[in-house]
Amino acid sequence: MNNPSITSRLRTQFHKAFENELIRRIIKNSGYLFSTNGISAALSMLQGILAARMLGAAGFGILGTITLFTSTINNLASFRMSELVVKYVGHYTENNDEQRAVAIFKAAALTEMFASLVAFVLIVLLAPLGARYFAKDSSTTPLFMIYGLIVLVNLMAESSTGLLQISDRFRRIAGMNLLQSIITLALITLTYIKGGNLAEVLMAYLIGKAVGTLGITISALIEATRLWGTLWWKSPIKPLLQQWRELAHFAISTNISASISLVTKDSEILWVSLFSGPLQAGYYKLALALANIVQMPVDPLPQATYPELSRQVARRNWGDMRYILKQGSRLAGGYSLLMTFLLILFGRPLIQFLYKPEFLPSYTALIILLIGLLVANIFYWRRIALLALGRADFPAKVNFILAIIKVLGILLLVPKYGYLASAALLSGFYIAGSFISVWKIRSLMAQERVPG
Repeated sequence: MNNPSITSRLRTQFHKAFENELIRRIIKNSGYLFSTNGISAALSMLQGILAARMLGAAGFGILGTITLFTSTINNLASFRMSELVVKYVGHYTENNDEQRAVAIFKAAALTEMFASLVAFVLIVLLAPLGARYFAKDSSTTPLFMIYGLIVLVNLMAESSTGLLQISDRFRRIAGMNLLQSIITLALITLTYIKGGNLAEVLMAYLIGKAVGTLGITISALIEATRLWGTLWWKSPIKPLLQQWRELAHFAISTNISASISLVTKDSEILWVSLFSGPLQAGYYKLALALANIVQMPVDPLPQATYPELSRQVARRNWGDMRYILKQGSRLAGGYSLLMTFLLILFGRPLIQFLYKPEFLPSYTALIILLIGLLVANIFYWRRIALLALGRADFPAKVNFILAIIKVLGILLLVPKYGYLASAALLSGFYIAGSFISVWKIRSLMAQERVPG
């Protein structure tokens, strides 16, 4: 009896993975994002190398503190309108209800604009505290305020991204991300050549992000005009009054979930800088940047997968939804496992060659982070699947419980063990959150009596 060779088996699995039109469409759309995101990630890595070599570990930590401080406050005021737009505009578009679709987009954009203005005011008011307690240098207060201007540029960036996603304009999103990275790298390179300082590096990041964000917003406004005509912005929001509770519940749930995520995983550098200083924040920032290599092709998958999952839920096509989740895990897991192995093997010489020997302490944190990221990448769809199933509240509840545990861990461990404790806590957060969410998704799917 002849056993098929390993090559034959792999070839069979490869063809099987791509035989479904849904998977091909997800891969195509995420491919637009990854092709440019891959280039953007490489450019961002070059930006990081130049900035790290220019500023040193402590200065690199302050850079991360300022940029993360701004994004944290912005996200606290954000309602993740891209997700609301994808779910509800996508739903009403599928059901040919143009009036409600345009009303949702208009309401989302207006809400986001208001939230952005609130975020900017908070940044200006809290900048002195950020400089004193996180950067450990009160003279950096103006830098916190200047970089906060990016929030005003982001007035309706999330709503715009959501509209482009449901319209399958992933190539436009990818193109703007690439343009942003090219401009930022060019400016940082010039700063590096002339021996610039922290303020000039921040301005390079600010200008690059502003160009990319404005490009996405303009593209979305053009797309809205194409879909609903030149006077779409005059459409009344009144048709939404009957379901305002549902929309508010979804938006608040995503905001709570995002806010908890800020405390538990998106503000890592701030915690480390607060308790252990900018030097360890610099080590940790580099570890997070290198760990991002594992996430590069996986990051676009939620954006490309969420619209497809929402369509299948709207159509109540549970078989295709289950198929998307399984194949998505296989694709993301295969890549993540390979890159994890390569980073473990070559991470130390990579740090020493590209950066400086003073950054070698980052390697241990990198190994710890890779464990959690491997699990999180395999189940990259855990949150968007719950959103598509109408359970936006569940991730918020899970994250809230895990947040309490993680914050206690931060308060007890980070002051003593520094950035390594922060890496271990983040890795544990990814693992626990992934398994709990997958269990809930399986339960919801079982209620629909989907076989398999």
